[in-house]
Parts: sequence; structure tokens; C-alpha cells
Amino acid sequence: MMPIAVFPIESQFFAWVLLPILIFLARICDVTLGTVRLIFVSRGFKYLAPIVGFFEVLIWILVIGQIMQNLSNWLCYVAYAGGFATGNYVGMWVAERLSLGIVLIRIITQRGAHALVDRLRKNDYGVTSVDGEGAAGPVQVIFTIVPRREVGTVVEMVKAYNPKAFYSIEEVGFVEKGVFPARKDFRYIGLERFLRPLRKRK
Repeated sequence: MMPIAVFPIESQFFAWVLLPILIFLARICDVTLGTVRLIFVSRGFKYLAPIVGFFEVLIWILVIGQIMQNLSNWLCYVAYAGGFATGNYVGMWVAERLSLGIVLIRIITQRGAHALVDRLRKNDYGVTSVDGEGAAGPVQVIFTIVPRREVGTVVEMVKAYNPKAFYSIEEVGFVEKGVFPARKDFRYIGLERFLRPLRKRK
């Protein structure tokens, strides 16, 4: 009587289904942590960035180890590449939700900007305005530095005042003193209190 071959169903299921899924999810976490780490580095969180980097590299090593043990499994390669691509998207989504740091908004308009300046000041934004000369004639340049989470609010004010106004947004590494909105979104209070002690002091 011929012996019946026993196929390792569970090992096949793990190698061709569970393992690619785990690699895909781990790669998403790895790339997302990498994006967050870069944000922390640029924002000066010198104590928090190394911690995030540790877990980022740890996950990457575990994933690479599994791939090296399953070189004949093409699904692992697809899962690795797919996780990397998805991780970039998730990382950008997380970065937008964190909304850390402050930015400079520069607004250039050919119209008299007194109404816009008054509206910004009524909303507790610090504003500096100067007269300038543009390609099409006199312009008024408005500068305001705001928390990143307030960018959408300021841009809405600018578009409501003059949809054709030119504006640019730039990262600001450090500010001291100045006028900032007193209100806080409750979603960010706990995060800011947690991260403040981990930020590099000037």
C-alpha cells in the first residue's frame, strides 16, 4: 500500500497568506514611523525622534529577515512593495493629523488689505503688512506666523477676502514672543503637552 503524502496545510497557509499580510502591515508601520521620525527631527524633538527610529529599524529588520527566509515566495515581494507604497500614504495622512510646528503665511494682494488685516487681528493673529511693488503695480504684502493647525482657517479668510490673492506657506523652525491665537482645539492639547518636554531647547 502506497503511503499517503501529508501536505503541511498550515505551513502553506502561513507562507502564502498570513506571512505576506504580516509583511504588508509591518511595512506600513515601518514607513509611517519613518515619516513621523523625519517630522520630529525637523521640529526639534531630539529625544522622541531616536525612539521612533529604534522601532522603525526594528520592524524593518524583522521584515527583511522573513523575506530572506522565504526567497522563493513572490507574494512576500509584492507585500513588501505594497506596504511601502501604502506606508507613504499613511505617513502623509498621519503627518497632516499631527499638525506640529508653526508656519509663515505670506500674502500678496493688489487690493487694499485693511479689511483682511483687521479680520486676522480680530481673530488674534499677529499681522505685519508692508507696501510693495509687483509686476502689475503696487501691492500689499501681509505676513503672519500661525500654528500649522490654523493654516486652513487663515487660508479660508484670505480666499473669502480675495480669491485671486497670492499666498505662500513656509516652515518656521523657531519663534520667540509674538502674537498667536489664544484658542486651542481640544484634539491637540494633550498631544502638545506630551511632546513639549521632548522638544530640543534653544
